[in-house]
Amino acid sequence: MSRSARSYDESDVRIRPGKGTRPRTKTRPSHKDAHSAMVVSVDRGRWGCVLDGDPERPVVTMRARELGRTPIVVGDRVDVVGDLSGRPDTLARIVRVAERSTVLRRTADDTDPYERIVVANADQLLIVTALADPPPRTGFVERALAAAYAGGLSPILCLTKSDLADPAGFAAHFADLELPVVLGGRDDGLAELQERLDGRLTALIGHSGVGKSTLVNRLVPDADRAVGRVSGVGKGRHTSTQSVALPLPGGRRGDRGWVVDTPGIRSFGLAHVTPDEIVDAFGDLREAVADCPRGCTHLGPPADPECSLDALTGSSYRRAMAVRELLAAVRDTGSETDEPVEPTP
Repeated sequence: MSRSARSYDESDVRIRPGKGTRPRTKTRPSHKDAHSAMVVSVDRGRWGCVLDGDPERPVVTMRARELGRTPIVVGDRVDVVGDLSGRPDTLARIVRVAERSTVLRRTADDTDPYERIVVANADQLLIVTALADPPPRTGFVERALAAAYAGGLSPILCLTKSDLADPAGFAAHFADLELPVVLGGRDDGLAELQERLDGRLTALIGHSGVGKSTLVNRLVPDADRAVGRVSGVGKGRHTSTQSVALPLPGGRRGDRGWVVDTPGIRSFGLAHVTPDEIVDAFGDLREAVADCPRGCTHLGPPADPECSLDALTGSSYRRAMAVRELLAAVRDTGSETDEPVEPTP
């Protein structure tokens, strides 16, 4: 054996240390001390929340790692932990998102498969439409109604600029749907509208220029200050590109209501909405279509010669025909760009 040769034993073997001896676990913290909150604003990975729905207790939060990419939107009920003081430069964490009772959704257009959640858990949808300048379009209202019915929200039509045109003509288009109609112009009193908003979470939508921001400022006189108090996200100021929930002052039933001011909407795609979801919003029609053949679109002859809606009578039949017009308008991808309704002076 050569002098340079060497015998090796186990002491010469280098053992790489392990990363740890504790086994990994999928068990997550229970967060039993979490506080309930409502999301009131969203901006760049931060969520403005109010604890227990109280606008006097705002906190800024981030999404906990265990939630992954779980979408969180304005109106969501969440559980939060961490620093709940609400002091500047503090962050709490959202650890749970409750199941949603309603969802207002839209797509970019009728062919886009990606759904955008506009507001969660809203009780009502206030569709703000001007009677003139710009002239009203039935297509946008019809699409908003379809989204409300499909998402479980109760729709209300709010007509602004009533000093420029008679509201009766436009409102008549939706009479058979039993759609509540209120006036919200500059010279109109807001008592009826405020009564409908008290104690409820209401989303507002409308095209740019219809007076939605003016209406919000009348309903929430200190809207700019309220945004800063409940948000704390970004610069703490609401712009037309982000939704924000604003607390209504007081409440006749002792329960403060909220309005969600949404950005001005240019298009309202409904790729996610099915005919049955719209029909289900009406109890009498829901029972009737139970006898429809499989695959019925409820549009009537010639497409659906055996649709059960044709067998109805009286007010139910008139409502069925109004819903059928709504279904046809939603099915037409050009319905949102329909001809404006000529105002009645």
